[in-house]
Amino acid sequence: MASTAPSHTPAAGSAAPPRVLTVAGSDSGGGAGIQADLKAMLALGVHGMSVITAVTAQNSLGVQGYWELPAEAVRAQFRSVVDDIGVQAVKTGMLASVELVATVSELLAGVDAPVVVDPVGVSKHGDALLAAEAVATVRELLLPVATVATPNLHEVAQLTGVVVEEEKDLPAAAEAVLALGPRWALIKGGHLAGDAVDLLAGADGERHWYRAPRHDNRHTHGTGCTLASAVAAELAKGRTVEEAVGAAKEYVTGAIAAGFALGAGIGPVDHAWRTRG
Repeated sequence: MASTAPSHTPAAGSAAPPRVLTVAGSDSGGGAGIQADLKAMLALGVHGMSVITAVTAQNSLGVQGYWELPAEAVRAQFRSVVDDIGVQAVKTGMLASVELVATVSELLAGVDAPVVVDPVGVSKHGDALLAAEAVATVRELLLPVATVATPNLHEVAQLTGVVVEEEKDLPAAAEAVLALGPRWALIKGGHLAGDAVDLLAGADGERHWYRAPRHDNRHTHGTGCTLASAVAAELAKGRTVEEAVGAAKEYVTGAIAAGFALGAGIGPVDHAWRTRG
C-alpha cells in the first residue's frame, strides 16, 4: 500500500526563509556563540548560516581555552556562503584577534545587508575573548560598518572609556558608541539594578527605550549572542531597527525567564521557550 506523506511536509520548491549569517566563535557547551546564534535564528523563523572564527573549550563554569581560525579560513567560509546563497542580515560575535577583526570588517564593507555587531570582549564568566590589542581595531574598522552595535556595559567601557553606573548614564554611553561610526547603538543595561532596560540610539538623534522585568534566574549564559542574533533575524524579515530590537528584547526576556541549570555553573537561556509545552 502506498504511503502518504505527512501533511506537514513542505511542498517541493517552497520559498527559502530569510537568510542570516553569523560570524562568531563556537561554544562547545552550546549556550553562546555560533550555537546560540543558530538556535535563536531557527526559533525566529530564519535560515541561519555560519562563519566560525574560533573554537572554544567552554562549559557552564567558564572558557578553558580558545583557538582562532586562520584569516583565510574565515574569508573562505564567508565568500562561500555570501557568493552563492546570499544574506539578508549578518551578525558578528567573537572575532578574537586584530587580524580577524580586520578581515571581517573588510568583508562586511562589501555586503549590502544590515550588519549587527556584538563587540564581544569577555565571556559571561569574565574570560577574555578578544585580544587587548584588537580593541582599537574594533573601534576603527568594525564599528563603522555596523548597522547596529550591541555592547554591554563592560564593552562600552572597553571601547569608549564611559562607565555606566545607573540608567541616567546610558545616553552618554550611546553617544560615545555612536561617535565610533555605527548607524545605531543598542546599549544593554542588563547589569544595572532594577528592571532590565536597554537604550537604542540612532545617529540622527532618535531614541527608543526598552524595559522588561528582571527575572530571578542566574542561568543567563548566551544572552548577548542571542539578543544580537534575534535583532539580525528580525531585520532580515524586513522590520525596522526599532521594531527588530523590540521583538528581539521580548524574545530574549522569555528565554532568560526559561533559562535552565546545566552543569555546575551558569546555565543557558532557553532558545526554544516558545515551543515548550
